[in-house]
Amino acid sequence: MDSKRLIIFIALSFSILLLWQEYFAPKPVANPVVAQQASTAASNSDTPGTTPAQPADSNSLSKGQRIRVTTDLMKAEIDTTGGDLRSLQLLKHNAAEDASKPFELFTDAGNRLYVAQTGLMSAANPALPTHKTIFSAEKTEYTLQGDKLEVKLTAPDAAGVKVAKVYTFTKGSYVIDVRYDIVNSGSSALNSTAYFRLLRDSKPPAGEGRMAHTFTGPAVYTTEGSFQKVDFSDLDKNKADYVKNADNGWVAMIQHYFMTAWILKPLDGKAVCANAQACHFQLEPKNGAYSAAATVNMAPIAAGQSRSITVPLYAGPEEYSTITKVAQGLEYAKDYGKVHIFASPLFWLLTKLHALVQNWGWAIILLTLLVKAAFYPLTAASYRSMAKMKALAPRLETLKQQHGDDRMKFQQAVMAMYKTEKVNPLGGCLPMLVQIPVFIGLYWALLASVELRQAPWALWIHDLARPDPYYVLPALMAITMFAQTFLNPPPADPMQAKMMKIMPLAFSVMFFFFPAGLVLYWVVNNLLSITQQWYVNKTIENARKAAQ
Repeated sequence: MDSKRLIIFIALSFSILLLWQEYFAPKPVANPVVAQQASTAASNSDTPGTTPAQPADSNSLSKGQRIRVTTDLMKAEIDTTGGDLRSLQLLKHNAAEDASKPFELFTDAGNRLYVAQTGLMSAANPALPTHKTIFSAEKTEYTLQGDKLEVKLTAPDAAGVKVAKVYTFTKGSYVIDVRYDIVNSGSSALNSTAYFRLLRDSKPPAGEGRMAHTFTGPAVYTTEGSFQKVDFSDLDKNKADYVKNADNGWVAMIQHYFMTAWILKPLDGKAVCANAQACHFQLEPKNGAYSAAATVNMAPIAAGQSRSITVPLYAGPEEYSTITKVAQGLEYAKDYGKVHIFASPLFWLLTKLHALVQNWGWAIILLTLLVKAAFYPLTAASYRSMAKMKALAPRLETLKQQHGDDRMKFQQAVMAMYKTEKVNPLGGCLPMLVQIPVFIGLYWALLASVELRQAPWALWIHDLARPDPYYVLPALMAITMFAQTFLNPPPADPMQAKMMKIMPLAFSVMFFFFPAGLVLYWVVNNLLSITQQWYVNKTIENARKAAQ
């Protein structure tokens, strides 16, 4: 099999896979609705550490009064029921369906559910506030004026224990500190467990990219177990495998471009578990949704004493420059799939290039140039092999006419010609195979980069994460792919020759749905390939003429 046939095989396989995933593969099906249990035991079963009900595709959270908070980066809504963070709009990022609206990360509207909940549990004092307790607040509207803003909610007296839940918003930050101030005015020590969880349905995020479906679901990071993603289906089947006990790390819900995470050890702060008896992570189905929680078994609070516990919540974009300053390992949330070993350093290089040119489009072009330059020795060997075969095309056609339908004799004659001319038909395959993981890694690095979202390049390209609005880049890609067919040796098989003519059109149609940043990479890559191959072909042709 020659290198051109290999390229055709890989390209068509990739195309068929993407088209199958988009139009024919079964879509994720929401779990069947399960009737809510009427008993008291069932109504209390959605606290961490208890047996969960099976997932149901419904939003059954009670709703109270809303407290609205506005900062320079977000608009938040806190419900007095549980003091839950029920809505969070990111003001610097637009919605996938409507660029005129801000992106909504947390929501409990309609049939969507994605919220942050916290609570306290105690066997000796069941009156401690949970995510079902009705809190009170001084105001219903808060606006950040200085560097920090505190929103205080007060829980009803719990058998002599007074609890306040305080949200702290910081200017220029997507980190929200959630603090419990606990005063034990009772007559005995208080043993309690604090839980901090993210509750989410299993639906893919709005605007999930066509032709490219990224991971959506819970994840856990610890220094012992590193980064672990867990599929919703594994939680349904009770097959989830992750580190459950740790005094560091974070638990998160991740999706394309954005994430939320409860952090037990901030990068520049004190570990939450330093003064606790134990900390745990818990992922499980919960009454129609899925829970990713961190629980902290607090040290006893003596009678007459008080204590506070603060757990930071990161809720924002997966921007590398931002999340690397929040907690160790948070950058792994930029999901590169199984090609992380290639994608991560390529994205690192992309960020360095962006720092130089201050434009993600030009950074992509420079990155493509550097990758092409690094692989030039390999691609040159591949192009030399194809150039030699292209030069033999007239003789190949003559052999085909001589042997007619006798394919056996034709193949023998072709191999004899290759041997005489010292041409290896497989000479271009290995260089191409070596590059494939790197180019796939670059593809995923660009696909997962929220930095490209809303990032302009030039002229009509105002958002590199959205498809080209005028389809100019896909058209250029088709033209460049078609141009490459004239530089390659013509396939001996007429069917392959026809496929070579069809491929540019098929690829251009497929790339209509791809983000402009990805198509820009492929167009530049094709232009460089054409230039390299033309140069190699010309060099070999001149050498052949000089030898005659």
